[in-house]
Amino acid sequence: MSTYRFYLQHKHAEAKQLLHLAWPIMIAQLAQNTMGFVDTLMAARAGTEDLAAIALGSSLWLPLFLALAGILMATTPLVAQAVGKADTQSSVDTFHQGLWIAFILGLFALVLLHNSQPLLTLLALEPGLEAKTLGYLKAISWGFPALLLLQVIRGFSEGYGRTRALMKIALLGLACNIPLNYVLIFGKFGFPELGGVGCGWASAIVMWIMLFTGILYIHHSRLFQPLKLWCAWQKPHLQKLWQFVRLGFPIGVALLIEASMFCVIALLIAPQGELIIASHQVTLSFTGLVFMIPLSIAMAMTIRVGQLIGAGELAAARFSAFTGIHLTLVTALMTASLMFTQSLAIARLYTSDMEILLLASQLLGIAALFQFSDALQVSAAGALRGYKDTARPLLLVFIAFWVIGLPIGYILGMTDLLLPRLSAAGFWYGLLIGLSLGAVMLLTRLNRVSRHALST
Repeated sequence: MSTYRFYLQHKHAEAKQLLHLAWPIMIAQLAQNTMGFVDTLMAARAGTEDLAAIALGSSLWLPLFLALAGILMATTPLVAQAVGKADTQSSVDTFHQGLWIAFILGLFALVLLHNSQPLLTLLALEPGLEAKTLGYLKAISWGFPALLLLQVIRGFSEGYGRTRALMKIALLGLACNIPLNYVLIFGKFGFPELGGVGCGWASAIVMWIMLFTGILYIHHSRLFQPLKLWCAWQKPHLQKLWQFVRLGFPIGVALLIEASMFCVIALLIAPQGELIIASHQVTLSFTGLVFMIPLSIAMAMTIRVGQLIGAGELAAARFSAFTGIHLTLVTALMTASLMFTQSLAIARLYTSDMEILLLASQLLGIAALFQFSDALQVSAAGALRGYKDTARPLLLVFIAFWVIGLPIGYILGMTDLLLPRLSAAGFWYGLLIGLSLGAVMLLTRLNRVSRHALST
């Protein structure tokens, strides 16, 4: 009995440690998501065409950002393991090489978004909408170098277990975003009225404000001052750059796979009418918000597991990984219960249209079921990143989402091969199957990797 009590106490202490790391990350993620909500809300007041331009532009730049930011997420496990080993020089090396990669990727994104005219032409948009979308993309592209450089600062700070500072920076960004949107969208205080394009400029300015704040934090932090990060600046080192990219590239591709899958589903159901699209969007919006909880715990797991592995505490790393998985299951139980019992009330937060309410509440009921699978797969992936294992999880995610989930969703949603056509619900059942398979495969991979680490 005393052994079991000791085990529970140890598990409780580890869960508290993970939550201590996770809650600032969650607030930072919510603040970033709220910026997108504010952009949509304020652009809608400028006009339907401005709102459409931001919606279309966001669907182009957000997947690009996720892919590039995913590459830079390699900063966290690399720094965390260096911290565990008390190897400060390796953490400094990662910081400098990460900034070089972020700078190159930021310039790449800037050029790509500035030259997105051919893609918009292929979409055969109305001339006014095409012009505003292009203007919005060009404006926000100027902030990409800053946003990606900030990702490295964030990953570096998180690798040291410092997550609150970046939470405060994200909240500052949100606080700046609202007045800048007001001034530039509606042309206040002598500025020209730019509409949706002004929203792009406001976002770009906020990105630079957040970067400079992050630099000030790193420069003045008592923890980081002894590292003299800005003094002995390193040139690009091919071997270190390759180590960084080899770890980060699979993360970026995995994020792109997941984001693009939702975009493809939206395109596939588009011909079925605005009611289906609207109900799908309501469900996607709420589940995306709820997903911030297990995602934040998963990011905390990357930090904690990485530090323990670096310190050579391999048994503790495995214990922490599975404690984090249990923790995400508890949160999944709460969110699933909420979505299952309050699906209609949740849908009413978005719309009063009865047809959309009924369709969305049905989809939310399905989404409630995959809260467990989603929590398991994202937490297992987070722990695996702590082990610096990203290539094999990428393959498993691709199989789960694109080889299994999406095809089954298409068969159920668009054909009568297995069942009478289920429309959007069929795609959500496909997501449930894909996520469940992904969770099983990633958990199996985590068990194997953590056991292998113990035996070596």
